[in-house]
Amino acid sequence: MMAERLGVARATYGRMEHGDPRVAIGTYMMALFVLGLGTPVAELADPRADETGTLLEAERLPKRVRPKREPQPK
Repeated sequence: MMAERLGVARATYGRMEHGDPRVAIGTYMMALFVLGLGTPVAELADPRADETGTLLEAERLPKRVRPKREPQPK
């Protein structure tokens, strides 16, 4: 039943239960979600929680923006 909920074959689910490293990480994430434990994983990938990344991105922004000049009519 759990394999069906995960959308994988029973053999894949069996390998997952035994810790086979060939099972895709997405299968493990889906298992956590099905079991109601997916929230901490979602918080890890939240860009708003990445203070260092936010600071680095802010440093890459231009310091000054100049408006485009309108061409002078002749």
